[in-house]
Amino acid sequence: MVEHMNSPLYLKVCGITRLEDALLASDLGVNAIGFVFYEKSPRYISPEDAKRIIQGLPPFITIVGLFVNPSQSDINQTLDVCPLDTLQLHGDESPSFCMQQKRRVVKAVAISKQEDLDKIKSFDCSVLLDAKAPHGVYGGTGASFDWSMLDGVKHKHPLILAGGIDEQNIDRAKQVQGLYALDVSSGVESAKGIKDKQKMITLCEKFH
Repeated sequence: MVEHMNSPLYLKVCGITRLEDALLASDLGVNAIGFVFYEKSPRYISPEDAKRIIQGLPPFITIVGLFVNPSQSDINQTLDVCPLDTLQLHGDESPSFCMQQKRRVVKAVAISKQEDLDKIKSFDCSVLLDAKAPHGVYGGTGASFDWSMLDGVKHKHPLILAGGIDEQNIDRAKQVQGLYALDVSSGVESAKGIKDKQKMITLCEKFH
């Protein structure tokens, strides 16, 4: 069992659609930025547009691509265009599908009750714990689940917390034990896909 309890906590900002937001995240010390390649999402960005943003960034920032129930062809075609470091799979992807990827994988697991946490055992990869969305919706709702359910939860790979994290509750999120990273999206937006500069600044100041 690998323990991450005493490791530094990392921060990812997801749903980036503009270069200025990506550069701000970089300037504020964000460790990773995420692009949403799910066409039904209001934060969707094309691989070509994401590539242009990535090319404008300094090195050593982790680039994450978010997919929902993609085919292997969907992933491969995106990777042909866009240099991703990590794949974040937010749909109903199987453990075997996660394992066959040639990039590191973060598998999102939707949580609303204690029994949902049992699902993380199936995945031999990093797991992102997000609030369960309405049927047919995959994340990005700005809702949180009861983080106290995570007391004592362990996984042999990093655990990442997402769902409704903002400047009001980030201090509490940082106190959740056993996490590797926090993943923020709607909590630093002025509109879906558009980051709010002051919210980003305030949240990152509290994070660091």
